[in-house]
Amino acid sequence: MSASSIEIVRTLMLGAALIFVWGLQRLSPHTTVNTNWRTNIGLWLIDVVLTRAICGACGIAIAISGEQLGSGVLRCFAVPPWFGVVLGVVALDGVAWLWHRANHRLAWLWRFHSIHHTDLAFQVTTALRFHPGELLLALPVRLFAIAFLGVPPLGVVVFEIVFGTMNLFVHGNIKLGRASESALARLFITPALHRLHHARDTSDLNSNFGTVFSLFDRLAGTLRASDSRRVFATGLPDSGEVVDLRLTQALAAPFRTAIR
Repeated sequence: MSASSIEIVRTLMLGAALIFVWGLQRLSPHTTVNTNWRTNIGLWLIDVVLTRAICGACGIAIAISGEQLGSGVLRCFAVPPWFGVVLGVVALDGVAWLWHRANHRLAWLWRFHSIHHTDLAFQVTTALRFHPGELLLALPVRLFAIAFLGVPPLGVVVFEIVFGTMNLFVHGNIKLGRASESALARLFITPALHRLHHARDTSDLNSNFGTVFSLFDRLAGTLRASDSRRVFATGLPDSGEVVDLRLTQALAAPFRTAIR
């Protein structure tokens, strides 16, 4: 299967995941929200065009090259191919966790990442609301991680599908039952956990950085419990005036103001 064919399959699967999570929101909403979908979809379209033009399927291409050269940390261990894929998925999720935390700690990264947090309505299209500057800065980090770790090509494909699907799910305006939510949170990040990360309270902002696994927040002591019974305001923490950014404002904000 060619890289372009894999990219088409990945896109179709993430499209199906978006529809599925949107359906869950309709069936079991956590609360009523007014979606700023124009800004979210607008940013997503710009992100898609830029990342496809600059990189396309280069992550898979780097993984294929690493496999041919036999390079990378994971290839230092004699493990079955399927386990190499699992390790690759977990390792790349760990890299994403580190990158996310860096976006909250370093002011120049926060300028771009804060646009994601300015969405006043926490719901599935919030998962698409990323400033193109943030994605362009993240790209070399992700590619270096794939090459350094020696993630197999299938591991990259599986990770991108799992990470993309979970990114949509954890941003869903979804109310889960207490038992199912508690069981999921033992291993995975849930919408309630990530919703807390988007709370307007600064102390909650610096918790629950994960997207797929809750493991890394547990190890770092940044996991803060939450469930669907909790209702609170989401948006940019301690921002004073509540502003619902238009697309042009969201694109310009990192270059005009220092968002705390």
